[in-house]
Amino acid sequence: MEIILKQDVSNLGNKDDIIAVKNGYGRNYLIPKGYAILATESARKVHKEDLKQKAFKEERIKNSALEIAEKLQRKHIKIGAKTSSTGKIFGSVNTIQLSEVINKKGFEIDRKKITIKSEPIKEVGKYTCEIKLHKDVVIELPFEVISE
Repeated sequence: MEIILKQDVSNLGNKDDIIAVKNGYGRNYLIPKGYAILATESARKVHKEDLKQKAFKEERIKNSALEIAEKLQRKHIKIGAKTSSTGKIFGSVNTIQLSEVINKKGFEIDRKKITIKSEPIKEVGKYTCEIKLHKDVVIELPFEVISE
């Protein structure tokens, strides 16, 4: 029996895979639980069209992420922090402050998509962070922590 998976199933396959399983496993477990549908001729046509549309949308999203990455690379990010006379920061700089500064520059970047390489930042200086804009588009953005 051939089925089309509607979601990832461990040890079996990923979403949108067409796979062959034993009749009982497909009929008694996968289909009733909503993990899969029977791979009939009409279901295959619908599945093929869905994949085509999904690929088109994915390509558009990736292109917009590449565009944002290109514009973001040209920006110079400076984060102001209160420091002592020796250059130590009171507290630390984290992804929240970095996200706020980037958003003020005109980019909508969620803080959960930002990873600071040298965590925690407790001194004034130059650092880099990694921003994941898309699963295939990850950029390294340099930024500077300055004293206020």
